[in-house]
Amino acid sequence: MLISLKHRCKPACLVLAVTLLSMANIGCSSHQGHAAAKTGESATSDAATISIQSPLASRGKLIFDQTPKYASAYVGNKLSCNDCHIQSGTADYAAPMIHLAGLFPMFNKRAGHVISLENRIQECFSRSEAGRPLPVESDEMHALVAYIDSLSRGGGKGKPYKGRGLVKLPSLEGDATAGKQVYVSQCASCHGTDGAGVPPVLPALWGPDSYNDGAGMNNPAKMAAFVIHNMPQNHPGTLTAQQAYDVSAFIHAMPRPQFNQAYKNY
Repeated sequence: MLISLKHRCKPACLVLAVTLLSMANIGCSSHQGHAAAKTGESATSDAATISIQSPLASRGKLIFDQTPKYASAYVGNKLSCNDCHIQSGTADYAAPMIHLAGLFPMFNKRAGHVISLENRIQECFSRSEAGRPLPVESDEMHALVAYIDSLSRGGGKGKPYKGRGLVKLPSLEGDATAGKQVYVSQCASCHGTDGAGVPPVLPALWGPDSYNDGAGMNNPAKMAAFVIHNMPQNHPGTLTAQQAYDVSAFIHAMPRPQFNQAYKNY
């Protein structure tokens, strides 16, 4: 549901708008429990057992959850890390951060060389955040690394995590025309008919406040793998693989910021 609060709106209008936004948030955030139930490991219980061991890691979680607010100098849109790595990076098959820190350094195919965890975070800021890379020695970088490191628990650091990455889908061709119909019926109530969402509650899927054309989500196959397990937010897992590809093809065709080629090594 797209809600716009005009500066001339009367108090009664504001109350109604806030109420509707709250309803949208409730209806569009219940997917986390549903998605977790499919994996045999509860993402919700995982999140409940995470121990943020230091003030630095706690700050990292704030940056992760509200990136434009706490890392504004490096963000070019209104997306947070949490919009793609949902439930603060702990939800299964939503590219979780659990046990991830120990896997670096690793070879990155897109960059064409071995990267560190700090490099991977820089990649997200320059692509998904449509901004610029965090300096390695910045306070924000130290905090994010500390938070991600805190998600490796129970001796699992660097070990494969059952819910890692995204689900595997067959290779299909998406139909943007069919995808528009899927979007209108399944997505527009949360993300808006114009794809602008209601930041920071509901992320923009295209336009100036969304990820740029160099981001991983701009790959329809990757978006389809995210969508089929995690969306629609109030009824995750109800789309077919073909519908997930179709709606991803439609979103892919919409305008968005351009990737700054100065950051192509990320």
